[in-house]
Amino acid sequence: VFSDERQPTSTTIINVTGQHFFRSRPPRFEHPRDRRLLLGRCSWLDVMMCFQFRTKACIYNPSTKQLLTLPSVKSDITAQQGQLKSTQYFLGRDPVNDQYKLFCTIEISSQWFANMRSEHWVFTLEAGGSWKKVVPLGIYHPHAPATAGRSIHGVVHYLAWVDLYNCAVVSFDIMSEEVTTFLLPRKIRDVPLPALMMKADLIEYDGKLAIFNHSYLKDEGSVDLWVLKDAEMKKWSNKRLVLQPCQRHLVHDIDLIVKGTTKDGKVMLAPLEMRSQFYILCYDVQSNDLRKVEIKGVPRLWFDKECYFDLKFVDKSESFIYLEI
Repeated sequence: VFSDERQPTSTTIINVTGQHFFRSRPPRFEHPRDRRLLLGRCSWLDVMMCFQFRTKACIYNPSTKQLLTLPSVKSDITAQQGQLKSTQYFLGRDPVNDQYKLFCTIEISSQWFANMRSEHWVFTLEAGGSWKKVVPLGIYHPHAPATAGRSIHGVVHYLAWVDLYNCAVVSFDIMSEEVTTFLLPRKIRDVPLPALMMKADLIEYDGKLAIFNHSYLKDEGSVDLWVLKDAEMKKWSNKRLVLQPCQRHLVHDIDLIVKGTTKDGKVMLAPLEMRSQFYILCYDVQSNDLRKVEIKGVPRLWFDKECYFDLKFVDKSESFIYLEI
């Protein structure tokens, strides 16, 4: 799916062996908030895509060409002078009741995530649906979402910054509508990196939540994979992957972004900027093998350094969904 900010509701569907792409123009990274807004612009679930247009969330189904615009959230928190306010949406599905819901996180902070405040809302995608505030349970950490959401077994997870150096996993149970946060242990990062420099995302690994940290992939050819083995006890296992020398050229001097995993567990990486060709990298973390897949037929007018893509593999088993609100 390709889109242009000058015509934000106009999209072009490009289907390349089941792959869909979304294009928009990102802001430049002068602040960690900029990177976070870019990485979270678009949320996918099944065959549906959620994106933000002005202050409202929009749900688009490429299969049915259906576009729904949801009402704005009436936030309870207000930005003071010198503070910035951001909103991010995450799609999720309740597998028991077969219900789709939109989870919203609103965050306000000063420069470098100081004086952080955040709140959460949920919207059930059904006739007569409306925004409902979510009250966090247990120990809660105000935060700024850092990644797109990953939906695993009816729970939406995302990484978030609680300050410039500390990161947390935020989880929202779609059925119970409960949100929880827990800080990541320091050992997940051997060298502390500020929010502007760290490059990590959540993936699904063997049915479990995992962190794919590729902060050193471009410079050192290494990736740290942290798998949440015991969610209740917060126990993680670690595996460091180092690329083979013959594959280092695939990531040298290239900024990459994680775009999820395939059905067989390969991590999808896409270039942050598209130059003379468009391609994706499939990283098999089981065999530690990286493969480049070139995409043909992309119009040349889209080859500019300001390009950004959102990519989603659509499985053949995913059925059409019709929404009514």
